[in-house]
Amino acid sequence: MSDRLADMTGLTPLTEIAASPDLHGTYRRLRERWGNVVPVLLERGRRHEINGWLLLGYREILEVVQDERRFARNPELHWRDYVEGRVDPDSGLAPMMFPRPNAYFADGETHQRLRAPLDQGLRELNQHAMARQIRAVCTELTRDFVGRGHADLVAEYATRIPMITVAHTMFGIGLDHSRRLHEGLLALFGSGADSQDGYLDVQRILNDVIAARKEQPAADLTTAFLRHPNLRDDTEVMQEMLLMISAGYETTAIWIARALLLMLSDPRFSGRIRGGTLGVNEALDEVLRLDPPMTHMPARFPLLDCRIAGQRIARGDALILGLAAAGSDPRIHPPGRNWWQEIDNRAHLGWSAGPHTCPAKSQARMIARIAVETALHELPGVALADPDAPIPLVPSPWTRLPAHLHVRFPTSSSAHSGGV
Repeated sequence: MSDRLADMTGLTPLTEIAASPDLHGTYRRLRERWGNVVPVLLERGRRHEINGWLLLGYREILEVVQDERRFARNPELHWRDYVEGRVDPDSGLAPMMFPRPNAYFADGETHQRLRAPLDQGLRELNQHAMARQIRAVCTELTRDFVGRGHADLVAEYATRIPMITVAHTMFGIGLDHSRRLHEGLLALFGSGADSQDGYLDVQRILNDVIAARKEQPAADLTTAFLRHPNLRDDTEVMQEMLLMISAGYETTAIWIARALLLMLSDPRFSGRIRGGTLGVNEALDEVLRLDPPMTHMPARFPLLDCRIAGQRIARGDALILGLAAAGSDPRIHPPGRNWWQEIDNRAHLGWSAGPHTCPAKSQARMIARIAVETALHELPGVALADPDAPIPLVPSPWTRLPAHLHVRFPTSSSAHSGGV
């Protein structure tokens, strides 16, 4: 049983699943073949193929994330392929799946110790001041292109907002580092050949910020983490910063981009701009359910051999959480029913669940909601530049960030002259 997953060949790569233009159709076909627990290829290494199990079922994911006694997070102790040295040291999976001294990879009391600074720092943020700052940032960004009549709402807007509001405002990271930080985080989430180089560059930026805050403390989360008694050294401080910034930056950018795409392309939502029925909050919720910022989340590791949805799972196998797949689980959301009409059934796992659930739900929603509302308000008449053109994705097994979102809109002069 312990070799069953390792011996499987010809499995669908997780990156290919995440890149599918018909994501939920792909999940449906996988369910038809395998059920709600699917063997997938994580990486084709130099010596070994590294496989895992992709959980597609809402209930199966909840079972795993809510039971720390049976399923652990720490790969250093519990991921069999890592412990046995099957994963290449320079693996592209490293930034997302190799052990790090932060809350994401910890269990039990260690997780509680490392999670506390995140929760406390978020609680102490001034929500009203943060909302004003976000709105000002979004308005200022639109001014850079509002007179041009066209823009890329990914490169010029969605990815810049969390960079400024999370990295700069919350952690004091200089805007001069924004491009390097953006490129490093894209590489980290891409899990490709450049992922470790990107990860190392992000670490260098964060260590520079830590050194600066030691010399000159400020009213930001970097200083708060340096002073927090639960964090024992600079490495833990840097890793906690990395965890919050990488999660807050990449996932928020994806949420903004996907909600804007939905508002501009789906008649249920685009109609709202012209008197329809569904608006920004509904769009944000639909993204969380069907195309959440984390499409697939690594990883949990069973502490004992077990069965999940009929599949025999060995101790130490990698379990990948199909957060997007849970949103179309037919047992929770029957096909043909409109989710927004199911008042008592808004179930999704866009934030994961259990002890490791996202700590920044309200802050992320605030940023995303203000960003989408501001774009629609400041760019009246905004529309996709080419509604029929497919929008490519940034390659990643974990996320589905649109590579671009080209739009057009009337400029002030064309609006006065009746142009479009």
